[in-house]
Amino acid sequence: MNKVYLYSDGSARGNPGPGGYGTVLKFWDGNGELHVKEMSQGYKLTTNNRMELLGVITGLEALKYPCDVKVISDSKYVVDAFNNHWVDYWVTHNFRKSDKKPVKNRDLWERLLEAAKPHQLTFEWVKGHVGHPENERCDELATTAADGNNLEDDKGFTPDEADNPDQMKLDV
Repeated sequence: MNKVYLYSDGSARGNPGPGGYGTVLKFWDGNGELHVKEMSQGYKLTTNNRMELLGVITGLEALKYPCDVKVISDSKYVVDAFNNHWVDYWVTHNFRKSDKKPVKNRDLWERLLEAAKPHQLTFEWVKGHVGHPENERCDELATTAADGNNLEDDKGFTPDEADNPDQMKLDV
């Protein structure tokens, strides 16, 4: 199984606001040659968390065969959901948290889980904006996409799903 490094970051100008994600895939082929693929997209109205999820989803969906994927992100939202097994709890409880409130961005969590099925995933959190070259590149891609003229509608986003920093506790 090939090892792929998936770096991802998301950005929104306001929460909600225009946003974008940036994703970088890195892997070495059988000849030892490094391959790098960069992807990004901007959206007219979305949230940071949706962009973080879309970045990972886009990277996974770009893989054409099962891989050992190390997802590296500065999004604790994404990384903690997997490393702390919150996603497992949410699936078991119909995407409801322990307080019975629905998990935000269910559409993207379901899409991410589907994209993850053929792969072996591990998640690593990196602190953002401290010079990590791939994380900085993903941030650059995300902000350029958010500020660009090629913005799409985030069809799954509804304004009532706007992130509230006081509700960012993701414990189950």
